[in-house]
Amino acid sequence: MSFSDFDAIYEDEQLDELEHFQDQTVAPVQEPIIIRGAGNMTVFGLSNRFNVEFPCGLLSRVAPEEFKATVGRINGVLKKSLPVNVKWLFCGCVCCCCTLGCSLWPVICLSKRTQLTLDKLFEWENNHLYHKLGLHWRLHKQQCDSNSMMEYVILIEFIPKTPIYRPD
Repeated sequence: MSFSDFDAIYEDEQLDELEHFQDQTVAPVQEPIIIRGAGNMTVFGLSNRFNVEFPCGLLSRVAPEEFKATVGRINGVLKKSLPVNVKWLFCGCVCCCCTLGCSLWPVICLSKRTQLTLDKLFEWENNHLYHKLGLHWRLHKQQCDSNSMMEYVILIEFIPKTPIYRPD
């Protein structure tokens, strides 16, 4: 051992890795809240209304009145579009044998239009209110609990907070 090595400072690599890991970790995020359709009619997985009951997981995040207003707007879109979809579905089923299934295309297109309208509504709601509160609403397709059918649900995700006090 030379005399110059005696005064040398060695950094502990494990300590550096721990500090780097702490900088990279993000605060834990809550599980998303799922709101299932509560209507009596479902067309291509989309229910004719969603329940306006305030979920406990949103307590202290959003006002119950604001939640009910948002779900009310969603139900308003569904109330306008789904009865028309059901009429076209009935006509399509009646004429299905004669048209070799082509009579179901209007229902599929109307269903897609309803989904796009709901996506636009969610985008507007997120941009104007919910992103500021750390929430993100979206329409999500998932498998039903009771069978292998797919259904659309409202998924409310929690956006992780960015640490503003951490240096760059």
